[in-house]
Amino acid sequence: MGLFERYLTIWVALGIAAGVGLGLVFPGVFQAVAGLEVAHVNLVVAVFIWVMIYPMMIQIDWAAIKGVGKKPQGLLLTLTVNWLIKPFTMAALGVLFFRYIFAPWVDPQSASEYIAGMILLGVAPCTAMVFVWSQLVKGDANYTLVQVSVNDLVMVVAFAPIAAFLLGVTNVTVPWQTLVLSTVLYVVLPLAAGMATRHQLARRSPQAVGAFVARLKPWSIVGLIATVVLLFGFQAGTIVEKPAVIGLIAIPLVLQTYGIFFISWWGAKLLKLPHDVAGPACLIGTSNFFELAVAVAISLFGLNSGAALATVVGVLVEVPVMLSLVAIVNAWRPRVHAPRV
Repeated sequence: MGLFERYLTIWVALGIAAGVGLGLVFPGVFQAVAGLEVAHVNLVVAVFIWVMIYPMMIQIDWAAIKGVGKKPQGLLLTLTVNWLIKPFTMAALGVLFFRYIFAPWVDPQSASEYIAGMILLGVAPCTAMVFVWSQLVKGDANYTLVQVSVNDLVMVVAFAPIAAFLLGVTNVTVPWQTLVLSTVLYVVLPLAAGMATRHQLARRSPQAVGAFVARLKPWSIVGLIATVVLLFGFQAGTIVEKPAVIGLIAIPLVLQTYGIFFISWWGAKLLKLPHDVAGPACLIGTSNFFELAVAVAISLFGLNSGAALATVVGVLVEVPVMLSLVAIVNAWRPRVHAPRV
């Protein structure tokens, strides 16, 4: 492991501190960057995510993707956890904490909005960042691509009815611009660029692909740290003004993340999935498609609502918590999963 990868947790912690500090010192700069968005997708963040996932896209071998269908267990685990378990456990935790445990400190109206924001996070499993987590746990790039692609197709038909049912509203309008633009920016375009790059490198020599990806890896980590700085810089004012509220929202979100991970890990162990499939399968449901969740929260409840705040808190806790889960996956790799046959 290189210097950046070995001390990744430290770099992320420094990135969080830098983001909050810079956001407080230069709020105008971060507001201007935050305004560079289309359909709730920030273009600067999109560039940094591109930097993160591009190396993994180069590693995707289309010839090997044909074999994914012969090993459907990992895909089945992903879909089961994402759509039959995660939304409902998120709703249950939201009600438990904000209707009962935190009731003395949170008024009923705010509690309802926080629960709604948590539900929207629970119904929006991750897309782009899964490629980053998969790369950090040495996941199968081809299998991860299929998992993400199928999950996005299910999201098109399942997001609105599940969200409407759990929120108790008659209609949830899917922000199609956000969904389509995110898919194109985070999956289609980097995949096309990776395929073109791989094709050109493979024409030079069999070793060229691996050598080029190795050179890009530090930049992938730089992209992750830059994303952290921006996300925490965007919300620096809120973090300072409402630390107690953010802490209350973060507690059930963190518990949900670890809970879903361990449910997925148990399922992966039961199915005897190899590590490079089990790792991404366990991580795809634990992180969130925050652009979609934020967009729906704003459209349903308003920009300054508790629901929108809850989705933002989901963004803030995701990277540190996911890095801890990446560490767990890597630490448990030799003991839990059977090797690929």
